[in-house]
Amino acid sequence: MNVAYALGANSGGSQPGGIAAFVPLILMFVIFYFLLIRPQQKKAKEHQEMITNLKKGDKVVTSGGIHGVVTKVEDTDVQLEIAEKIRIKVTRANIAVKL
Repeated sequence: MNVAYALGANSGGSQPGGIAAFVPLILMFVIFYFLLIRPQQKKAKEHQEMITNLKKGDKVVTSGGIHGVVTKVEDTDVQLEIAEKIRIKVTRANIAVKL
């Protein structure tokens, strides 16, 4: 029996060699980047800008669903007035939406 035939060198189908084997993998990574990774990074950047630009008087909603008005802004925390004379302190990262 021929050794080359036993190894499958003469099997009739040829497999792409070199860089051609990585083209589908590279194409999938590019598609994932533009459909998943890039939009998520853009959304995170917009959220970070919104958090850093909070000021007194802004109406916000926390990630827990609490609506309030910003009454005091500190380095890492924000004080919200959720009802008349009722104030709570939340971390800036917990602010989900600025209304």
